[in-house]
Amino acid sequence: MRSKALVALGRIVLSKRERVMALEPYERGLIGTTLHYPYEVRHAKDYFADIPELTPAPEMLRLAEHILDSKLQAFDPSAFRDRYEEALMAHVKAKQAGMPPQPKQSWTVPRRAINLMEALRRSVAVEKKSEAPRRAAPARKRA
Repeated sequence: MRSKALVALGRIVLSKRERVMALEPYERGLIGTTLHYPYEVRHAKDYFADIPELTPAPEMLRLAEHILDSKLQAFDPSAFRDRYEEALMAHVKAKQAGMPPQPKQSWTVPRRAINLMEALRRSVAVEKKSEAPRRAAPARKRA
């Protein structure tokens, strides 16, 4: 396959559904990639055509750039964990130990809506205060 630059197509059943997959050489083995049927592939313009052309305010762009710069860091896959797997294993271990099943947690909806932009502005303001020493700001004249 590698010397002839070929990819094999096959069928596989995943989640109770038959899917088409491509098998291609990869290092010392094969790698399989599931493919979509033609009816599952849609053009992006069908979804994005209704979105109007907007120019964001310069203040919003600066705020977005600041957030991106402050959160930028190297990717560490160990920082993510599979909470579903952990909960499942805890449930299995409890069942093996003969413990009664735990009641499901109920999640409550927050009582008040949060203005996201205002919260971001406050966060940036607090961060700027901690970075720079305090100086007396010159008085502004009103027009």
